[in-house]
Amino acid sequence: MPEGILCNKQVVDTKEKLNALLADKSGKQYYTEMKALDVDKKALWATLEKTCKSRLRTWLEICAHCGMCADSCFFYLANGRDPKQVPSYKIQSTLGEMIKRKGKVDNDFMHMVMDTAWSKCSCCNRCATYCPFGIDMGVMFGYVRGLCFSQGFVPWELKIGSGMHRIYNAQMDITSEDWVDTCAWMAEEYEEDWPGLEIPVDKSNADIIYTVNAREPKHYPEDLAEAAILFHIAGENWTVPSQGWEETSLAMFAGDWGACKLQVESVYAAMDRLKPKRMVVTECGHAYRATVLEGPYWAGLKSGKTPVDSFHYVEWVAESLRTGKLKIDPAKRIKEPVTYQDSCNYVRNGGLGDCAREIMSYIAEDFREMRPCREHNFCCGGGGGLNGIGRYRQERNIGLKVKRDQILATGAKLVVAPCHNCWDAIRDLEEIYKIGIRWSFLKPLLLSMVEIPKHLLPQDE
Repeated sequence: MPEGILCNKQVVDTKEKLNALLADKSGKQYYTEMKALDVDKKALWATLEKTCKSRLRTWLEICAHCGMCADSCFFYLANGRDPKQVPSYKIQSTLGEMIKRKGKVDNDFMHMVMDTAWSKCSCCNRCATYCPFGIDMGVMFGYVRGLCFSQGFVPWELKIGSGMHRIYNAQMDITSEDWVDTCAWMAEEYEEDWPGLEIPVDKSNADIIYTVNAREPKHYPEDLAEAAILFHIAGENWTVPSQGWEETSLAMFAGDWGACKLQVESVYAAMDRLKPKRMVVTECGHAYRATVLEGPYWAGLKSGKTPVDSFHYVEWVAESLRTGKLKIDPAKRIKEPVTYQDSCNYVRNGGLGDCAREIMSYIAEDFREMRPCREHNFCCGGGGGLNGIGRYRQERNIGLKVKRDQILATGAKLVVAPCHNCWDAIRDLEEIYKIGIRWSFLKPLLLSMVEIPKHLLPQDE
């Protein structure tokens, strides 16, 4: 293996580099090489001078050190109110110091910045809700991650993830051929139970273009089938693109802004090519943020909007229940105590809390809110890429305590979590703390209680 190929300041843009990273199990050699990285102080300061502009510099200057951000941070609460976990301290000791030192920092300092940016902040943006000046340390740490990435200080798993986006336009090694084959496989697999079921690929002028999280075709292909069945029941005119089908962006978690641009442009190209009326994003929070909220800016769209109107899956579900496209059998509604995990990315940052409550009003008889909830809810504990970073597993597990306690306080036995990161964090929370709960996406719950029109059932029924 060529010396230094694993950890360097180059982007992972070839299969050779990607395969070398993948062969380094758990990133042992990667982190060893990182200890020898030289910080390009001149380049770091040049980047700061060029990109750290008025908003970020003003935020750093006007912070009153009032501590209002402290209790907003689940890391602070979960770690015994450690002063070093106060968001303002974390950003002043990293970005603030970089600026004060004019980029003249060393390897040890950049290691500290990396560890802080990825293991002590999930970029959930909750701190901005409570700061009297509106200072958003989540936005600032997103920027810090980009600085770290440019210098080669990025967690191993996210270096791989951003490389996947550059090579496959997906967070995993799934080619367009693999994706199309999976669509055909799932349609065929479920056709006996659902006559006429299709997963249309590259259908022009459809009402909906549906995009997904690459984990679904890779690990949970039944999720794609469940989406298809619900579209089928609702009578939707829909399609998936053969290219530009992946909505997520591990590159956003990594701070690889070039790969972020490539990723969203692949989705927008599919919109331009197929000309759907709107896009529906699967049950994933960061996918919605990356492509709908942040994506237009990475792609240079002056409108700040995606090429066609874009909706999170909860918006489509709420609309379908409201209009009667999907009808719930009252006898099959959830009877046990159930709560809902508000995703930071589509509830706090996307404003979709009402859609979530509307859905729960249709499907649950004993819905119990977490406290706090909606845009005030705490991060699941694994957002911002933290779920998948082995180096910070202990920090992540400690952070899960806040969500554990929120769920326990509701008395709910089922947590509805229409977001991949939230779903994963709550799954791991149960495995670690064993509080006796279950968790679910919306799709399987809906299929267990939705009324099926007779003409969609197999003929022998």
